[in-house]
Amino acid sequence: MIDSNLHVLVLAAGKGTRMRSARAKVLHEVFFAPMIAHVLEAVAALEPASTTVVVGHQRREVMAALAGRDLEFVIQQQQHGTAHAVLAAAPELQKRSGTLLILCGDTPLITPQTLREMLAAHRRRGDKLSVMTTMVANPFGYGRIICDRAGRLQRIVEEKDATAEERQIREINAGIYGVEIDFLFPALARVGSDNRQGEMYLTDIVEIAGRDGLAAHRYCCADATETLGVNSRVELAQAHAELQMRRNQELMLAGVTMYRPETIQVAPGVEIGQDTIIHPQVTISGKSRIGAGCTINSFNLLHDSELPAGTEVPPFGNQQ
Repeated sequence: MIDSNLHVLVLAAGKGTRMRSARAKVLHEVFFAPMIAHVLEAVAALEPASTTVVVGHQRREVMAALAGRDLEFVIQQQQHGTAHAVLAAAPELQKRSGTLLILCGDTPLITPQTLREMLAAHRRRGDKLSVMTTMVANPFGYGRIICDRAGRLQRIVEEKDATAEERQIREINAGIYGVEIDFLFPALARVGSDNRQGEMYLTDIVEIAGRDGLAAHRYCCADATETLGVNSRVELAQAHAELQMRRNQELMLAGVTMYRPETIQVAPGVEIGQDTIIHPQVTISGKSRIGAGCTINSFNLLHDSELPAGTEVPPFGNQQ
């Protein structure tokens, strides 16, 4: 059922310079799809009334990659920070009411369940603003969560603006927000760029809420892996490995045997019957359908393949 009081905004306008690539960051493939596609699938499970994507760098390519989805696009002509990106969507979104879920297009590991839990907590408390946080061993590069002695969220400070003491804080901003639309856009009108990066930080709305006497709460995601933002090829590989293992665990729990599953890739949508055995170094993609009781030996690439029950594929027996 469509949630008429929920709208989603995905930020996907940045260049992603740390990727060292001519391609827009959100178009880099993670586990058989552009990373932003995984984000959109996660939010689609919430059945929002609308989903808007902010595009900028290589906007034509990004929009083409997402063609066929029920999306609205807005263009951020120049990139001046996360608050500036949200403001690009103001002409349309401020006409609407309810909760706006804001997240970035480079977080392909976030799950629908975590988003549901955050949204439920936000609505249960009647908050104007909720921020997803998580705990990490190495918080370098992330915005730190600053709370008062009672544990109430006061502000978020970015790495470059943090003091030495604040940089020791291990609770970080995950970059996912639940915010009421009637609060958001008036608050953004008060956000400046007086910081070391000269940008408009979306995180500034936390302090604005406090000054207005409105509590901003945090929802702490227990699994920091879900909030991974992909900013480099190293993190790209980490995200791919995590999605690969989630898929393989799903298949193994359904009755498929995998030897060295970390070397096996099975695309979403591939069907595999019970009691099939998959040996190391196998990739199965496309619309493949594997019957029950099959054996797929090592060093195979199966794409759009159909295997009857009981089939054995010898090593190096690629089928496409």
